[in-house]
Amino acid sequence: MRISKAGLLVVAAIVIPIVVELRTALSWFGIELSVLEGVVLAVAIVLAIVVWAVWPSDGDGNAETDPAGHD
Repeated sequence: MRISKAGLLVVAAIVIPIVVELRTALSWFGIELSVLEGVVLAVAIVLAIVVWAVWPSDGDGNAETDPAGHD
């Protein structure tokens, strides 16, 4: 994983207030998001972060163990 499980939980927990405040900020510009749309947006963001976190960092299915590239 690219991030620890605790870090992933913290990031997921921070997404919720950001989406709520985004709804408020967008309403100033006349863009209304329903609660359901906000929930869908938050779930999509958390899902994207989880996919990024569990995706192998070198792209070929193996996690990179040595950042310098030495075997």
